[in-house]
Amino acid sequence: MFNRLKQKWDVGPVSLFLILCTFAIGGSLSGYAGRWFLSLFSINSKILYTIIYIVAVTLIWPVMVLAVSILFGQFTFFKKYISRLLYRITGKAGVILVVGTAVIN
Repeated sequence: MFNRLKQKWDVGPVSLFLILCTFAIGGSLSGYAGRWFLSLFSINSKILYTIIYIVAVTLIWPVMVLAVSILFGQFTFFKKYISRLLYRITGKAGVILVVGTAVIN
């Protein structure tokens, strides 16, 4: 499985390890940030809470992954990865995502 990922992403074993760590830490931070965000509001309905949580985590995830990727030195990989992901979602090439001061083409 890991060999297929190394071939698909064209990375070495150290980069693959850093990429997987970035996915794990960025995803975990997204969950924590989503919970923190929802704690600012008093939502009593479990269904509404779940729906808002899923939307919040979905929107927070790219920001967290990019922030963690800077720390792990994998920003270039994740910039391309998220650009491809946005292309698949929107169907438009050249989608620009502005994250803080980082611009992704």
